[in-house]
Amino acid sequence: MTLSGVPSGTAKLQIRMTDSNSAFEHGGGTVAYKGQTSLPYGEFRYKGPCPDSGTHFYNITVKAVDASGKVLASGSASQPFSSK
Repeated sequence: MTLSGVPSGTAKLQIRMTDSNSAFEHGGGTVAYKGQTSLPYGEFRYKGPCPDSGTHFYNITVKAVDASGKVLASGSASQPFSSK
């Protein structure tokens, strides 16, 4: 995952992935932020897209949090995936 626009003062990134068609939680986690520009595979846990039928939309949300727990900013992306 590539990171950009992370606000100054960010101590942690809270990441969440959901399937908006079924409200299934695909995982995520909290990652310490130390100025890195990307997160390597395995930095947080998630189950990849796996729609049972049709096309599902998968949302990834990232919150930038300071050391006191205050949310400084958030961002999200959505991507469709179709069943095989």
